[in-house]
Formats: sequence, structure tokens, C-alpha cells
Amino acid sequence: MNITGCYTAIVTPFKKNLEVDYDGLRENIRFQIDNGINGVVPCGTTGEAATLSIEEHEKVIDTVVDETNGKIKVIAGTGSNNTIEAIELTKHAKDAGADACLLISPYYNKPTQEGIYQHYKKIAETVDIPLIPYNIKSRTGVNIDADTTLRLSQIKGIIGVKEASGDLDQISGIINKLKLRNAQNFILLSGDDAWTLPIIALGGKGVISVVSNIMPKEVKTLTDYCLSGNFEKAREIHYGLLNLTKTMFIETNPAPIKYAMNVLKESGKSGMNAGNLRLPLVEVSDASKGKIKDVLKEIKII
Repeated sequence: MNITGCYTAIVTPFKKNLEVDYDGLRENIRFQIDNGINGVVPCGTTGEAATLSIEEHEKVIDTVVDETNGKIKVIAGTGSNNTIEAIELTKHAKDAGADACLLISPYYNKPTQEGIYQHYKKIAETVDIPLIPYNIKSRTGVNIDADTTLRLSQIKGIIGVKEASGDLDQISGIINKLKLRNAQNFILLSGDDAWTLPIIALGGKGVISVVSNIMPKEVKTLTDYCLSGNFEKAREIHYGLLNLTKTMFIETNPAPIKYAMNVLKESGKSGMNAGNLRLPLVEVSDASKGKIKDVLKEIKII
């Protein structure tokens, strides 16, 4: 499966009573499609999957698959620190019609590298859908080591990895060893907007982006320039977005991007339904609000 390009880690919009805003979610998806995004990733970190019930999780995926209607790809977030639960979520995503699944590595349990390997191996053997492990030590407490990623690349059904380790040595080593093994069909995607350009320059194939919730066209263009080898144009966009990118992580994701979307919605922008956060996440501080508004003015979208 060709999973390359720019994929938006879509927010889950909530109403004031904290119920999922499914109509708002549909409008956000239409906004992404209209702006040429390659695909969307519901129920990831940015989608606050950790605070969704199983029923909500499944309905969000159902809604996204229905609204995309094959126009763009859907990579459903189905990860868990419980392998059995991850299998059940992954089965549902397959039945719903998702194109692939993104699975964060088991968090809190702190499994060994062998445990991580067996976790993904079991899911791949049980559910026949393309799988993408997600490596983000800052969230899970455990890195998926390069050697483990390379072992996973040999399992049928595991087609790539989302890398948010921030370790370019690790990322370079993975890509280089895949090349030496002639296994370039196993893709590596950036899991951090700030690292999209350098990771693609090393041989990565795209990004799962937070910033593209509000600027899908620009992040997609950046990704396209990188993938075509036009790094001069890519650098222009990279530096143009850099302050915004940094500001969107000024506090815990997705609080900053949700606040930005709410500000843009108030200014009349469509496809910016975000609403509230569910505890334990809270709205960004007043100081952060000021910085977010300043950067939105700086890039002239408010």
C-alpha cells in the first residue's frame, strides 16, 4: 500500500457538554479533503483517543471512513497498552473500511523490546490490515529501538513506522539498513511537524501532522516539495511555518492546536471545529493563548 505524503492527525471535536461533535468532525474532514490532504488519522494522540470510550472510538472511525468515502486514505488509530484491546479496535477499523491502522507502542506497562515485538506480531497475525507502529518515547516511556523496528519490518502486514523519537541517528540507521536490505517498501513517516523536512531528506516518506489541522494545504505542499527533491522550496515553507509549529507544542498536544482552531472558528474559518478538551487535559494558559494568537496573526490567518 502506498502510504506516502501528508496525513492529518485529526482532532476529535467535543461539544460544551463534552460529547463528541460528530457533525463538526465531518466538517473538519471535508475541509481536509478540499485542501488536498493525502489522508487523515482519527483516534490518535491529537484525537484524544485516551479519553474516548470504546464505543466513541469506534464511532469516530466509522464517521471518518463514511465522510471520506474513499476520497482520501484513513489511517485509524487503534493502539493500546492492552494487546487484546488493540486487536479488537484494529478489527473494527478493518471492518469499518479503514485503509490502515496506526498503533502507538504499549505505554505504562514498559515492555521490553521483545514484548514490543510480540505485541505487534500478534496484532499482525490476527488482523489482515496494513499496520504502522508509532514510536514516541516521550508519551510511552519506552523507545522502539532501531533493531526492533527492523525486526518488525519483516512481519507481513507491518508496512512502516511513525517516528517521533526525535533521534535522527536512529532514524538514519533504520532507513539506511532498510535500503541495504532492499526493503524500501517499509516506509518511515515523521511524527513531528518540525522534523518533516529532515526526515524526508534522509529517506522518509511523509508526515502525520498536527499543524495540518489548520494549514493542510501548506503542510501538504511542504511535504510534496520534499518528496520531489525540491528542498529549496521546501525550506521556504519549513521556515515560514516553523514558529507556528513550535507554538503548537507550547503545551501538551492537542491543547494548543484546539485553541488555535477555536480562535480561527471565531474569525469565521470553516473546518475548524475543536471545542473543549477532556480532563485531564485543560485549556492552554492565558500566556500561551497570547502567543498562539500572535503567531496566527504573524502568518496572517487571522
